[in-house]
Amino acid sequence: MSEQQPNPYSGDNGAPGGPGYGYPQGYPATPGAPGYGYPATPPAPGYQPTVGGAGIPAPGLPPVMPPAQPQAYGGGSGFALGDITIAGDQIMTPSGPMPLKGAMWNASDLSRTETKIPAHAIVLAIVFFLFCLLGLLFLLMKEKTTTGYIQVTVTSGGRHHSTMIPAVDAGTFPWVMNQINYARSLSI
Repeated sequence: MSEQQPNPYSGDNGAPGGPGYGYPQGYPATPGAPGYGYPATPPAPGYQPTVGGAGIPAPGLPPVMPPAQPQAYGGGSGFALGDITIAGDQIMTPSGPMPLKGAMWNASDLSRTETKIPAHAIVLAIVFFLFCLLGLLFLLMKEKTTTGYIQVTVTSGGRHHSTMIPAVDAGTFPWVMNQINYARSLSI
């Protein structure tokens, strides 16, 4: 093929073992000293090397428990409603944190529930009507479908955030109102 060309950007023309492009710097004299393949600073306390980043400790190493951290937020339990999260004394939104104290919460039901007779019930009613008169009972079958969203808005500290929660059934709006009433109780 072709001969390998020296690196024009290295001072030693890419000699093997030198600091040229593509060649390692050589190993340090003492293990653990910064160099090729070693971190320049020691890992943070509680660091646990893992296999492939999957959270599984590397073989042969004892598990390291992280140091106990004080709670970063004030009292109260955390919960989420769409992309609005209450953590301690703050409301976390994608646009930034808001104070929980004095927050105004509101919800609007933008969903609708429709009741209709499914197509297979109509077919069964026609087929069984021809054989016996009980086929009309299939027309009593009903199917409810809910579509739309519930809009949740929060205003606090001069900021405003709104989120949309998909309505999966007729019980979604009462559930959201339950969550908002709990958030209102925390905002007092």
